[in-house]
Amino acid sequence: MREYLLIAVVAMAVTYVATPLVRALAVVFGAVTPLRERDVHRVPIPRLGGVAIFLGFAAATLVARELPYLKGVYASGQMTGVLLGAAIIVAVGALDDVRELDWWAKFAGQVLAAGVMAYKGVVMLSVPFFGTSTVLPGPVLVAVTVFVVLATTNAVNFIDGLDGLAAGIVAIAGFAFFVYSYVLSHTYDPPNVFSTATFVTAATFGCCLGFLPHNFNPARLFMGDSGALLLGLLLAAATISLTGSVDPSSVSGDQLTAALLPILAPLAVLSLPFLDMLLAVLRRTRAGQRPWQPDAKHLHHRMLAIGHGHRAAVLILYLWAAVLALGTVSLAFYRGWLSVVAIGVAAAVAAVFTAYLPKWFPPKVPPS
Repeated sequence: MREYLLIAVVAMAVTYVATPLVRALAVVFGAVTPLRERDVHRVPIPRLGGVAIFLGFAAATLVARELPYLKGVYASGQMTGVLLGAAIIVAVGALDDVRELDWWAKFAGQVLAAGVMAYKGVVMLSVPFFGTSTVLPGPVLVAVTVFVVLATTNAVNFIDGLDGLAAGIVAIAGFAFFVYSYVLSHTYDPPNVFSTATFVTAATFGCCLGFLPHNFNPARLFMGDSGALLLGLLLAAATISLTGSVDPSSVSGDQLTAALLPILAPLAVLSLPFLDMLLAVLRRTRAGQRPWQPDAKHLHHRMLAIGHGHRAAVLILYLWAAVLALGTVSLAFYRGWLSVVAIGVAAAVAAVFTAYLPKWFPPKVPPS
C-alpha cells in the first residue's frame, strides 16, 4: 500500500506543479475555449490541462520502475502500452484543443491509442461469464478492447462540462476502482496486490487531485479534450487489464462474487459518465441529430436548470458518483444489511439535495 500511496502523491505533485506552466503554454498556442451557447463560463479560458495530467502520470510510471515491488508490473509490457496509448491520446487531444479537429480525426486517434495498447498486451484476454473465464477469438477480444476505450473516453468527454466536474468524478471513480482492484487481488490464489489496474487507478487518482485545485470553479485552466480523453483512456486501461485477466475460478468466496464482480464493478464505478453518454446518444438520435453533435442537455446542464449554482451542481454530482461507485464496491465485498442501509441513506440524501437545495439555499446571482 505504501508504494501506491507514493505513486499517487508523485502524480498529484507533478500535475499540480505542471498545470500553471501548461496554462501559460495554452495561452501562447491559442488553446483557449471560446464562448459558446452551450457553455456556462463567461470569459474565454485556456484549455490544455491534459498535458499536465499526462506529465503527472508519466512521472508516476518513472518512479514505479524504481520501486522494488511495482517494477514487476512492467514485466508484461502492459504499462508500456498504457503509456504509449496515453501519449497518443494526449497528442490528439492537444491538437484538438489548439485547432479543433474533425470528429473522424479524434475517432481515429482513439482507435490508434487502443490498438497500440492491445498490441502491447492491454487486451481482454477473456470475458468472465457466469463463474467461468470464457476465451473468445483474438480479433473479437481486440474489438472489445477498442470498444471499451472508445466508450470510456467519450463518456468522460461528455461529462466534462462544468469546472472540476470531470476531474472530480474520475478521481472518485479512480479511487473506487483502486479499492476494488486492491481488495479483489487479496482473494486471488495466491494473492497479488501489484497489478497494472491497481497502479493505473492509483496514479489517475493522484493526477486528478493535483489538477482539481486549478480546475475547480472558478477554473483557471480546462482539461480540454487532451485531459478528458486521457482520463477516459486510463480508466479504460484499468478496466481492460483487470476484467480481462480475472479468472473467476481463482477468486475465493461465494459463486455470485466470482461470477458477477469482474463485470459489474467496473460498470458501476463509471456509471454516471456512462449514463450521461447514453442519455445524450438517445436524446440526439431521437431529435434526428448526430450522436456526437453537442447540446446543452447533459446531466450538469439539468442540474443548473433545476436551480443549482455552479459549485453546488458539481458537488452534488460528486455525491451521486460516490454513492454509485463506492456503494457498489462496498456491496461487492460486504453484502450485509448495514451496507445496504448506508447506501440507501446516502442515495436518499443525494436525492434530497438534488431536489431541494436550490430552495433552501438559492444561488447568488452574479452582478451584471
